[in-house]
Order: sequence, then C-alpha cells, then structure tokens
Amino acid sequence: MAFKHAIAAALILFLSVCGAISSARAETFTIVGFGDSLMAGFSLGPGQGFTERLQAALKAKGHDVSVANAGVSGDTSSGGLARLDWSVPDGTRLVILELGANDMLRGVSPDITEKNLDAMLARLKARNIAVLLAGMRAAPNLGPDYQKAFDAIYPRLAAKYAVPLYPFFLDGIAGHPDLQIEDGMHPNPRGVDVMVERILPTVEKAIASNGGAL
Repeated sequence: MAFKHAIAAALILFLSVCGAISSARAETFTIVGFGDSLMAGFSLGPGQGFTERLQAALKAKGHDVSVANAGVSGDTSSGGLARLDWSVPDGTRLVILELGANDMLRGVSPDITEKNLDAMLARLKARNIAVLLAGMRAAPNLGPDYQKAFDAIYPRLAAKYAVPLYPFFLDGIAGHPDLQIEDGMHPNPRGVDVMVERILPTVEKAIASNGGAL
C-alpha cells in the first residue's frame, strides 16, 4: 500500500515538473530595446518605430515575443547608465543595447563612452539579463584618431562580456538619403524596415541562445 502511495506521489511530482517546464517554455520572450532616438523612433508614426517593426517581424516568423521601446531621444551613454535599472524591468530576457551615437556627435571622449557601456553590460550581467550589443561608428569628419578609438569600443566590450555584437545599427541606412528623414541621420519607415531585416537573424540567434523557441 505504501509502495502504491509512493508511486502515485512520484507520478504527481513528475507531472507537476513537466507542467512547470511546459509553462516556462510557453512564456512570452521579453525584449527591451534600450537606446537613443534611433531606438525611440524619432519622427516616426505609431507602428513605424524599430521596436514595433522588430516585434512584428519576429511574430511573423512564429516567435512569441514582446519588444518594449526603452529609447530616449538625445540620450547619451551617461544618460542611459543613469536610467538603466528602472528602464529594464525584472523578467526581461534580452536587451538590445544601442547607445553611443550622441556621445560621438558631441565629441565625448571614447574612454567615457566605453566606461559607461561597460558599466551597463556589467549591471545587466549581474541581473542575468542577456544582451545584444548594437554598435555605432564614428563620423569620418571627427578625424582618424577619434574614429579609430570610438569604433573599437563595441567589439572590445562584446568580447569582454561574451555577448553577440551587431556591428553597426545603421547598416544599410547610413549614406542612403532615400532611407532617411530630412535630417540625414534618422531612418524613415522604409529605412526602419531595412534595419529590421538586417538585424533579424542576429536577434533570432540571441533568442535561441537564451531559451526562446518557436
């Protein structure tokens, strides 16, 4: 009799564990796009921003995801570091970290930008939140020394923290006026779609590497 009770208890425990695993797998994979105006969707209408278009593209491929927009126009790496903890809620599975463009445009020392990004990566790692680092490149008019120092930030930090790197967030957009708004820096809706199309495989790999599934 006691043996039958033990078997029944073991079966109940097994089914409970299987249910918990199944439930965990069914949870929506939460992503936070953390960055500046490029992430925030400067000048774009509802549904046209990067995070919204990325979420739509991922869902179209069968991923159960939620992509939150934590972009702030004009934000620097210093501003991002100051608001990181309250902008990325507990339960976030992946952060797409995109900051540094405004540092570069303001001529901020690359050492400061790297220090701030380093601190953000360290904090997210301490919270067990995965990161996809979206890189930026310096404008040529800032001179070769600045350009070399700034461009080296992202691959160096990606290697240090063993996180995936998307080398240039504006890949396919920079130098293409037809994909930009009038300021020549921010993407228009067509430009956003190009950005999403190009980064999508990297995001999908990051989701798969961190327990996400179709």
